[in-house]
Amino acid sequence: MVTGCAVRRGVAVLAALSAVAWAPGAVGTASAADGAADLKEVPRYTTAPDATPVNGRASAADAPEIGKGTYTDSIERGEQKYYTVPLDARSTAYFSVVAAPPPGTKVEDHTDRLKISVQNVDGTLCDREADPAFRGGGTAYPIADYATRGVDGDSAQCRNAGAYYLVVTREGSATSGPQAWPIEITHLSEPGLKGAAPTTPAESSQPSATPAPPASGTKRKARGGSGFHTAGAVGTGLWKDRIRPGESRFYRVPVDWGQRLNLSAELPNAATGTAEGVFKALGVTAYNPARGVIDEDTFVRYDGRPAASKLFTAPVSYGNRFAVTDDVRAMRVAGWYYLEVTLHPDAARFFPDGADVTLRVDVRGAARSGPGYAGPAGDFSVTPGDRETAEKGLAGEQAGGGNLRTLGYAGIATGAVLLAVLAAWTLLARRTAVAAVTAPALSPQAHAAEPTRSGPRAPGTPPGWPDRR
Repeated sequence: MVTGCAVRRGVAVLAALSAVAWAPGAVGTASAADGAADLKEVPRYTTAPDATPVNGRASAADAPEIGKGTYTDSIERGEQKYYTVPLDARSTAYFSVVAAPPPGTKVEDHTDRLKISVQNVDGTLCDREADPAFRGGGTAYPIADYATRGVDGDSAQCRNAGAYYLVVTREGSATSGPQAWPIEITHLSEPGLKGAAPTTPAESSQPSATPAPPASGTKRKARGGSGFHTAGAVGTGLWKDRIRPGESRFYRVPVDWGQRLNLSAELPNAATGTAEGVFKALGVTAYNPARGVIDEDTFVRYDGRPAASKLFTAPVSYGNRFAVTDDVRAMRVAGWYYLEVTLHPDAARFFPDGADVTLRVDVRGAARSGPGYAGPAGDFSVTPGDRETAEKGLAGEQAGGGNLRTLGYAGIATGAVLLAVLAAWTLLARRTAVAAVTAPALSPQAHAAEPTRSGPRAPGTPPGWPDRR
């Protein structure tokens, strides 16, 4: 028979392997060690499961090379990091950077921020420098934006093929949290056009007031994620999800050429109205398909009565990249647009067990044909499958994106490994049991403690991210 000790060992092994199976992409949860004991159940940002660890350098001479895809690193306060990026002369490159300090990290609004730019080898700035900052009343949440290198932009010195540098700088107040921030870098490429590119933005006048999103309908279940790569899909209609104080939940909406996004995120009335209000309680940050921020200053007050954070964008047009204002410039490509909904930790005085959040989503306008890319549009397109995914409200794990498919294949492979391990363990346990019955008893001196296995973290694993061994 299989002994109790063998059973316990087998269960422990399977538990450990199961943990490994679900580890890719997960950053973990905040803990008392982070100075946020009250936020220990709040999920941290989830990065791409196939992200590659990289270590940016303070000198361009030592900068590591990054290609298309997603990378992870970390950055200290006051630190500047360089990365080398080889680019062609035919496509527009987007480099988004997400900073994801753990929930409960002390941050200062506006002063704690990133600066992101792309430069050529002469130090020429290829486009405007992005500077995403915290704006949520001192709450830590993922912030992101991108820098670009275009082939039809203003900087003629950056149109040629060759080596360029992605430069990421962290600025911050001396009173904010001193720990390093985990960052995620994503490099996407937009193909050039077959013909001449537009040189002016489309007509995109904003109305004086945000039009009302859908007022009626059946609320469907939204499945928000904890990062861009696990964002739950939503389409036009009413959606409901749960959010915890201190949490940020991510959603994605397909928006095609000629369409614009109109939405609101809403908190219900609280059970009690006696608690002190929260000045910046609920916020929605919107991003385009390249993770470029559209609007990041939408946090609203909550005092126990229903409250809503609203957003209305310009229509998607290739020419918008030449607009004056950043919110219109960001509406430059079709694809999945992202919504990050954040609830301030102080909202726990109204919602100690979390709150129901309502999303009213309205994708306005008829879809138009694209600008005529010279190659596959990839991330910068909307397919019938995307619309179906949004209509069904599938979670990121169910939507079948490239990175998530990789995770799915990895899960299948891991499942096969687990079954093989289980079979081998069962056979070994049976043989051990037989040997225990037939072999003579060992003297106490023959027993030895099982060795333990330990060692340093895998090379290249940045602080704050899980060991990828």
